Amino acid sequence: MKISRFIKVCMAACLSIALVACSSSSSSRSVSIPDTKDIQKIQDRGVLRVGVKKSVPGFSEKKDGKYQGLEVDLAKKLADDLGVKVQYTSVTTTSRETLLKSGKIDCVIATYTITKERKKEFDFSTPYYISHVSVLVDDDNIKTLSDLNGRTIGVVTNSNSAKDLVKAMIDQGLINGTGFDEDNFDPTTWTTGVSFHVYDDYTQCDAALTAGGIDGMSTDTSILKGYTTGSRHLIDAEFAPQKYGIATKKDSGLSEFVNNEVKQWKKDGSIKALEKSYDLYTMSVV
Repeated sequence: MKISRFIKVCMAACLSIALVACSSSSSSRSVSIPDTKDIQKIQDRGVLRVGVKKSVPGFSEKKDGKYQGLEVDLAKKLADDLGVKVQYTSVTTTSRETLLKSGKIDCVIATYTITKERKKEFDFSTPYYISHVSVLVDDDNIKTLSDLNGRTIGVVTNSNSAKDLVKAMIDQGLINGTGFDEDNFDPTTWTTGVSFHVYDDYTQCDAALTAGGIDGMSTDTSILKGYTTGSRHLIDAEFAPQKYGIATKKDSGLSEFVNNEVKQWKKDGSIKALEKSYDLYTMSVV
């Protein structure tokens, strides 16, 4: 008796599913969790508290009461591998360090650039993403760094964008570098060639650009991409590589685990898959 083509197809599909299931089960990695007091405290609590932003499309954004984005997913993966739930806390460039130091959150995954100064205060994982700084404008007459002379640019508090922008203009000979102190740069007092307005977050920068209160907003290209709408465009300049890392308290028992997790996600393609899923613009291969 002949088996119909339909039944054959069904049998093949079932076999395929079974093989995939077996393969997935056999290839699932065993997560190594260091035996430290910090991790034990998180597991006893049953919750990993993670600081994320709420206004960075693609990375960490709060919509309809829910967080979404690459960094939100990375936080969930960390919690899953620790066997706990995840609790998101909205942070800004100003509050994230304070909350981490105080112990109100366990780690920060919030487009947090790794710098020498910050590494003195916190532990950072290997970079999970690399971007560059640029400027978003809504004026066809502003196309390059040289067109920023005499303009006012919006930046957020505690970011390095203003300093990086000024340094880029100095390096290209567009403005005089007299008085520029990279270690003690204050965007609120800088007026040579370009000046700055400082805002608490990117949504305020966005609103100011829309209202015409500033000529452009400067931060990482990966963040600016989320605010590139209508006639807005990035200038033809990208500078100052920004390496994002997951931050934990200095010498925290969680630091080693977090770093190993990021290394594994880079190795197995998890991070690249998330970049593709959220349509993120990557300037460099991490």
